[in-house]
Amino acid sequence: MNRRDFMKTGVMISVAAPIGCNASSPRRASSKLTARRPNIILVMTDDQGKGDLSCLGNPDMTTRNIDRLYRQSTRFTDFHVSPTCAPTRSSIMSGRHEFKNGVTHTIKERERMALSTVTIAEVLQGAGYKTGIFGKWHLGDEDAYQPHSRGFGEVFIHGAGGIGQAYEGSCADVPPNQQNRYFDPVIRHNRTFVKTSGFCTDVFFRQALGWIKERKDDDAPFLAYISTNAPHGPMLAPEKYKKPFLAAGFDENTAGRYGMIVNIDDNMGLLMQKLDEWNLRENTLLIFMTDNGQAGRSAKRNGKSYALHTAGLRDGKGSPHEGGTRVPAFWRWDGVLKPGRDIDALTAHIDLFPTFTQLAGAKLPRKMQKLDGRSMVPLLADADAKWADRHLFTHQGRWQKGEDPELSKYTKCAVRNERFRLVRSEELYDIKADPGETTNVIDEYPDVAKAMRAEYETWWEETRPLMVNEDVPYAKEKPFFVLYEKQLKEKGIPASIPPKL
Repeated sequence: MNRRDFMKTGVMISVAAPIGCNASSPRRASSKLTARRPNIILVMTDDQGKGDLSCLGNPDMTTRNIDRLYRQSTRFTDFHVSPTCAPTRSSIMSGRHEFKNGVTHTIKERERMALSTVTIAEVLQGAGYKTGIFGKWHLGDEDAYQPHSRGFGEVFIHGAGGIGQAYEGSCADVPPNQQNRYFDPVIRHNRTFVKTSGFCTDVFFRQALGWIKERKDDDAPFLAYISTNAPHGPMLAPEKYKKPFLAAGFDENTAGRYGMIVNIDDNMGLLMQKLDEWNLRENTLLIFMTDNGQAGRSAKRNGKSYALHTAGLRDGKGSPHEGGTRVPAFWRWDGVLKPGRDIDALTAHIDLFPTFTQLAGAKLPRKMQKLDGRSMVPLLADADAKWADRHLFTHQGRWQKGEDPELSKYTKCAVRNERFRLVRSEELYDIKADPGETTNVIDEYPDVAKAMRAEYETWWEETRPLMVNEDVPYAKEKPFFVLYEKQLKEKGIPASIPPKL
């Protein structure tokens, strides 16, 4: 009996319910999901926020495929990530706050995820999953930090934090991508650089789909991590995607950004279509999310200032306010998760690690980092399951290299619990009553602010010793530069052959 037949029988590994539990209890319900071993496809876009989807109110563009996924999904409405790119990726991979992995920036050698960190890819791989990443890694370009060394069996990525980016130190993509951004990029495919053809998002999705097609008849489940660099700047999109927005009077920058988002939407439609064709829908958990808050919040339209839709959130990428960290999170697992259901519990990226582990029935290594996250499986099984209040900690990081982090302790930081958000230790917002953070209520709730400050102090003291990259000198070489030039000289850069779908 292969895994597909196993799934069709409805047989599953269950955790025994305690005496007195009935069939409707959250514990009994969640046990039905434990060790179901679904395929997991995690799609995460870059710099796209809640305001960038028509299903969440954007009036300027239509994301018809993601809107369809929204209707088919269980939605986490109060789901949070980090305020910038590499930190969120680190937290997903590790199940703990990014600073505890040494990731306190997106560059300056502080984007490298500590080598002591055990990744979710390693845990799932150890549980028999096939693992693949397609797109953006951004957790270190040196070989030991690369995804092929962190649990991914299939790797198809660009370097640095974005296609064509290059910074002081080791964080840099290959030279050709700096001349030709986003179109026909050179990609590192399983340690070999290849020249692709087409727009970057199309390239990443097609490669991921080719790999998924190869996996569809395997006995083993898979994790496919599709991590696009779009719609991160520069705002470049194929002309056919930009044209409607230019015709609507938007400036070139906004037309490029919105064009990238509609292109992502088309690729999501292709992904959903192929899952249906390959009979993967019923045993695949498909997740759509973004890596931080919305980057684009203002534009020019017909030559006049135009405020873009932000879903009512304050600020965006890089901010300690809700707009910096609260993002879409749509989870579809046909026949298992209830479509059109909203879950309002306070959840976060750090919860993916324990959730995936429980769904996979995976065992954790004896020696590994302490997880900050908690499994969302009880909520997936029952939206009304008990979910204890908690504190989530946000800090932009990004202080200057060599600067004492203590000087930035209260700069662009926040603490969030189920009801309140404390910003920079001096602003308190009642998120339940005021999700747009318009009114500082710190004088009305001084005890709440005091308690949240105390939680932050404890967290900072616990976290500060784990910021292991603060004193690391800049690398003398850029790994992607060196490896690319070596391959170019020895055997050239072959053309990537797109998989047949």
